[in-house]
Amino acid sequence: MGAYDMIIGVLLLGLFFNTYLYGVVTYQFIVYHNTKFNDRLWIRSIVGVLFVLDTIHSAVAVYSGWEICVTNYGKPETLAFVSWTIPFTAVATAFAAFITQIFLGHRVLILTKNKPLAALIATLSIVGFIFGVYAGIYSGILQAVAKFGPLGPFVTVWLVFQTSADIVITASLSFVLSRSRTGFRRTDTIINRLIRGAVQTGMFASLFALADLYSFMLHRNTNLYAMFAYPLGRIYTNTLLDTLNARTALKSNLAMTDVESEGTSFRMQNQSQMAATHTVHSIHVQKEVITTGDDALFDAKYRRDEV
Repeated sequence: MGAYDMIIGVLLLGLFFNTYLYGVVTYQFIVYHNTKFNDRLWIRSIVGVLFVLDTIHSAVAVYSGWEICVTNYGKPETLAFVSWTIPFTAVATAFAAFITQIFLGHRVLILTKNKPLAALIATLSIVGFIFGVYAGIYSGILQAVAKFGPLGPFVTVWLVFQTSADIVITASLSFVLSRSRTGFRRTDTIINRLIRGAVQTGMFASLFALADLYSFMLHRNTNLYAMFAYPLGRIYTNTLLDTLNARTALKSNLAMTDVESEGTSFRMQNQSQMAATHTVHSIHVQKEVITTGDDALFDAKYRRDEV
């Protein structure tokens, strides 16, 4: 292993993955913008703010790589200090997580009508946001990596509360959606897709946050934590946009379900009409038989009278 693999190498891996996720976020934003959802202004504002924040943060991440690999090339002593890009990353990530969690917490409140649960999510998110911003600013004040010891408790509270909010949101959405199963295959498929999406996005963000915490606490003399810290904000933004854009596919599936239901109803009506027609026809035939019998009796009587 090279001398700078765990300092520069892992940082570049985080920047590459962050750039990839920013491309995904951009695609999701274009889909949202072109679909023309009838969302309220505050939802559209959240989407716009997060996209602008992701754009700025991704540009800062690229600059961070340039600063380490080009500007400070041949100056290994600069690796013992953090520039302003690391504090900015912490603040931007905490803000993206806070906005996304508050939005999803609002969804939980609408689905469950459980105000204490929504208050718990809001509390966890707010505490995580405050400590995240404080940890970011404090790291900029300390600058020297060797002095990051007092920063540990603040980073721990930040990421633990942030992860706890993700877990509560994921568990709440999964529980509510699982109770909404109807027994109809296509409807249950849609619900299962929602549950799978909630679990995947929630667990993905939680794993990255815990990996960030683990690497910062146990590998503080490296930049391993940056490999998880830079993409974390994109994960939250992608979670929110994926939640909003999923409505298009869900509406299509529900429309197909309605068409199938109408087709089934139409076939049942036709069968009922056909059954009714056959019933009337059989009665009509029976009437004709009776009428014919009466005519025969009348003809026989008429012939006897003539005789």
